Amino acid sequence: LIFQGMDFGQWAEWHESSSLDWHLTEHDPHRQLQRWVADLNAVYKTSPQLWSQDYGWDGFSWINANDAEQSVLSYLRTDPAQPECPMVVVLNLTPVVRHDYRLPVPMAGFYEEVLNSDAAIYGGSNVGNSGGAHTWSDHWHPGHQTLSLTLPPLSVMVLRRVG
Repeated sequence: LIFQGMDFGQWAEWHESSSLDWHLTEHDPHRQLQRWVADLNAVYKTSPQLWSQDYGWDGFSWINANDAEQSVLSYLRTDPAQPECPMVVVLNLTPVVRHDYRLPVPMAGFYEEVLNSDAAIYGGSNVGNSGGAHTWSDHWHPGHQTLSLTLPPLSVMVLRRVG
């Protein structure tokens, strides 16, 4: 839920008797946050994998909800109208870059990095996967394909299988 000024990082609490602090968007951190929220909304709007199954359990599955040691959460979102294009969401909740972080995914192919909160345009350090990653088979995830990703620090990444 985004409310009155949260989309650009307003410091003061919103109050009905005053206007929002739009002047803050003249500063890079606020403008970059505003860009992140706009891009996130655009991806959400054009990606039914993220919302078409919101009222059922079919469109969501955990990839890994138990990696407490590295503080990483990952899950899959799918749309029955586009089963060949699942979306992978990965959250790295530490200030540490995770290299060669392996995730099992249901299908082989190229997974495009659609959003990366650590991108320079959002004020991040620009750590990522150069636009995406190809899957491969390994013995760690039998019956699945594997993505090997670089996870930026304190980040959210969204990847979509290009099919």
